[in-house]
Amino acid sequence: MNVLVVKANNRPASEAISSRMFETFMEEIKGAENLNVSVYDVYEEDTPYFGQELFNAFGKLQNGGELTDNEQRLLNAKQKAMDALTAADVVVFAFPLWNLTIPAKLHTFIDYVYAAGFAFKYDAEGNMIQLMTDKKAIFLNARGGVYSTPEAAPMDMGVNYMRNVFGGVFGMEIVDEVIIEGHNAMPDKAQEIVAEGLEKVKEAAKKLVAVTA
Repeated sequence: MNVLVVKANNRPASEAISSRMFETFMEEIKGAENLNVSVYDVYEEDTPYFGQELFNAFGKLQNGGELTDNEQRLLNAKQKAMDALTAADVVVFAFPLWNLTIPAKLHTFIDYVYAAGFAFKYDAEGNMIQLMTDKKAIFLNARGGVYSTPEAAPMDMGVNYMRNVFGGVFGMEIVDEVIIEGHNAMPDKAQEIVAEGLEKVKEAAKKLVAVTA
């Protein structure tokens, strides 16, 4: 089974809980002979932001125009992200909640792969059809505040956004979610909160290994 792990935090694990979740997950699946694991680090990859220049490149491709170096760079980055997602049976996202949403670099990765004809399509009546129903997703998320209460849940545009994109639009089955929250809001309980969360990360990793064994 091909597992793609998307790492979306470049802060060290000593400072960032989602980075620690990533490292914990990777350590737990290390050596699993039934898994072919690859990592897409959004901060290590060349991921120029999605914008008009990319649309210019699409137009040139259709009309046989000559691409600039940066247009070719954008197309290469988009294709690499799409190829990584295509090859994966399971996609694991390790990401923080920053300013109520996901890091911009992770959003850029999503911009690259959120494409009609690739992740979804429309039928003759205009209904959306999911194209990635054969894939599974796992979310590993850390957020310093508490957003699981009914009052705060609508403010979280991190996990909610990821669910809507990969589950709702792409059609992936979200098989596991581990959310560590409240460690900044409740510093006296932070160590306990993080420790419990990391145990759940280990459980999610063990479950993946067991299911594919």
